[in-house]
Amino acid sequence: MIVSIHQPHFLPWLGFLQRMAQADLFVLLDHVQFERRNYQNRTMIRMGGEARWFTVPVIQRSQKERIVEKRVDNRMEGARGWGAAHLRTLKHAYREAPFLGHYAPQLRQVLETEWERLVDLNQAALDFLRGAFDIRTPLVCSSELAVEGARGELILDICRAVGADTLLAGLGGSRGYLDVAAFARAGVRVEFQQFRHPQYRQCGPQPFTPGLSAIDALFNCGPAGRAMLRGEGAQQPSRVAA
Repeated sequence: MIVSIHQPHFLPWLGFLQRMAQADLFVLLDHVQFERRNYQNRTMIRMGGEARWFTVPVIQRSQKERIVEKRVDNRMEGARGWGAAHLRTLKHAYREAPFLGHYAPQLRQVLETEWERLVDLNQAALDFLRGAFDIRTPLVCSSELAVEGARGELILDICRAVGADTLLAGLGGSRGYLDVAAFARAGVRVEFQQFRHPQYRQCGPQPFTPGLSAIDALFNCGPAGRAMLRGEGAQQPSRVAA
């Protein structure tokens, strides 16, 4: 069984979804420390031909808060709060995108619900994207597993807990700290995701802006984004020998 593991992100990018689609099981690493200025409560959208941050306000309590404990800050004033303001921003930024009207009602339901926990908002946003891209990989949260350790030890413990024989690692920092030999001794093969970002027609000024939230592809390409995720943007993982 191929497992992939990553912290829950808010409206993640295509690379996140492509790795999920390639796995037999995807583990949302939600019991680790929340990281400020990361993608756990923000993503990037395109406005006027430039990448801009799109951020969910969160309540700052302790620096040691875990992701699963993080609370959304719903104190923002205005009609229906921050979610409605964000929806207006999206409609303005993607007003020329051909499929905005197709997906806006579903996204509106996600954004205008008053979520208390960030993980619940992120899960609802991810469910929206999974449905739009037809990704059926089962999900499990690390907070539901009896796992311990940090960094590579934690990842290996999760692999043992779910019975994985292959870890599909991502494009980020895990490549620097995963002990491939230790995984091999435990009977887990490590493969690294290979992702070539697809290019498509984006509304607004060119050139193409990569690395944005997957909603950029949805608003611009519509249902064709499903084939794009599995086709041009998807390459076979690379295997690493111990």
